[in-house]
Amino acid sequence: MIHVLVVDDSEDDALLVARALRKAGLTVTTTRAENAEGVAAALAERTPDVVICDYNMPGVRAEDVLDQVREHDLEIPFLLVSGQIGEETAAALMRAGARDFVLKDRLARLAPAVQRELTEAAERRQHRHAEAALRESEERFRLLAEHAHDIIFRFRLHPAPAMEYLSPAVEPITGHPPEDFYADPALIFRLVDPEDRHALEQSWRSAQPGTLTMRWHCHDGRVAWIEQRASAVTDADGQPIAVEGIMRDISKRVRAEQERAEMEQQLRQAERLDSLGQLAGGIAHDFNNILAVISGYAAMLSEELGPSHPLHPDSQAIEQAAARGSGLTRQLLIFSRLEPSRPETLDLNAVATDMQRLLGRTLGEDIELRTTLSLDLPPITMDRSKLEQVMMNAVMNSRAAMPSGGRLTIATGVDRDTGHVCLTITDNGSGMPPEVAARAFEPFFTTKGRGKGTGLGLATAYGVVADAGGTIGLESVLGEGTTVRVCLPPAEVTAPAATLIPRPAAASGQGRSILVVEDEDGVRDIVCRILRKAGYEVHAAGDPLEALRMCREDDFTFDALLSDVIMPNMSGTQLAAELRRTRPDLPVLFMSGYTSGPAPGGQELPADAPLLHKPFQTEHLIGALHQLLPR
Repeated sequence: MIHVLVVDDSEDDALLVARALRKAGLTVTTTRAENAEGVAAALAERTPDVVICDYNMPGVRAEDVLDQVREHDLEIPFLLVSGQIGEETAAALMRAGARDFVLKDRLARLAPAVQRELTEAAERRQHRHAEAALRESEERFRLLAEHAHDIIFRFRLHPAPAMEYLSPAVEPITGHPPEDFYADPALIFRLVDPEDRHALEQSWRSAQPGTLTMRWHCHDGRVAWIEQRASAVTDADGQPIAVEGIMRDISKRVRAEQERAEMEQQLRQAERLDSLGQLAGGIAHDFNNILAVISGYAAMLSEELGPSHPLHPDSQAIEQAAARGSGLTRQLLIFSRLEPSRPETLDLNAVATDMQRLLGRTLGEDIELRTTLSLDLPPITMDRSKLEQVMMNAVMNSRAAMPSGGRLTIATGVDRDTGHVCLTITDNGSGMPPEVAARAFEPFFTTKGRGKGTGLGLATAYGVVADAGGTIGLESVLGEGTTVRVCLPPAEVTAPAATLIPRPAAASGQGRSILVVEDEDGVRDIVCRILRKAGYEVHAAGDPLEALRMCREDDFTFDALLSDVIMPNMSGTQLAAELRRTRPDLPVLFMSGYTSGPAPGGQELPADAPLLHKPFQTEHLIGALHQLLPR
């Protein structure tokens, strides 16, 4: 249905127009207006599909009607139908917007003209709507591009490289506004890390650029990780002439993944160290049992031979070797963090001198080792093995910094400001840059490469020194060397705390009875011999269950229990607890090759039951029993 607004002062002429349209097969409805007010009312009531207007009307000019129609809707076709009109006037109206001119005596032309104009009007409306939609789409894209966090880009490859579009998001990331990239098309390639630049160039020249991750060096010196998702624009031959897509800053995600990988690596390292610690504990237990046998028999041999015997120094050398072996097991346990602290009063100079002799054999002939020791140093209080481990860690780091040889100096002194006793270890090796030196004491941080260092040496040293109330610091100059400085508070007492207990008299046991429970035959035999030689009556059992069977005999009595801690079937602590059910005041002395006490799953040692660490000297065993047993 076509709605036609006929503007004509003659009702008969309006009817003729409607009849001509219907005669041509058009289905129409008509509304007639004969003045400006009628035209306005008709347009307000219903927008017509076409306006057919007479020219010669007393109530209104055709030009005014055309203005009214165009103001209402530019796309409504406006046709003139008149009995007579000059050519100049008709041309002027056509220029003003009239679509066609038909004489009243030739109304047969009217229907085709109306049909043509309706088709063209529909096309104009469709085109206008498409343009409006395009403008709206372009505006949405502009707003999206200007506010998006991702970089939206289009880069022309041919005929000449040029950045055709780059969204404002590029400036917060790179520090360069889009205008810099428009002015210099090569800038985007210069920002890319040299190792990634070739991959970007290949991607943009490919018919399928796809996804690519690269590093950008930003204006402020930062390195940003960028993920590209792009597609190619090709010509008729399928050759890329442009590339477009988005670039996203994924630096936070990459750093998070790197941190997670580092944490996983640290976790694996910690798990390996935990396994190493368990292994170290088992080795220490067995090794200490062996050393206890060696040390015990050597002590008995020394006593039997006497000081005047030519072989007496040899037997003492065996004792000293066993003591050094015990020190090695302690250092192994310190490394695996299974060794409790045993503070003692130490002369730092003496420790440094002993370490110099040890290091002289291990550093190599290409290292010149010097010591500069200050006189009259006050003593310090610290676990000797842990202090030696601190020195060893620092010295080994210095050795690694001097692969072609160099000079290493160990010096002692007193800090005039704090009064602390100081130890410095200085090398003339490769040194460290400030950013590496700042992280030297971080756990798991190492510059030695994968598989060559744990990153725990200086971190462990830091914890050990801090536990002793001291400080440790590091100064390094790249290419010149490094100095590690350890400062420890002076001891409150000047007398050495670790002294040998005097050998008791041979018959000091006075016939008292000791129950010895030890699953290692060699250790059990030497302990029993030591005790019998000291005058004790000794009963021996190879395991706790055998000891319990002995205790259930009616005539079995003993004054104290001497038991190993870790044994098959039942621990020494469980055995002691079982025996104290009937004898709550039973004196108990434990001995163990596990220097950190009971293994996991065992009971805690009773507070009134001291622990002897294997290997122990005869004097320590007898002295501990003397203190345990009531006089």
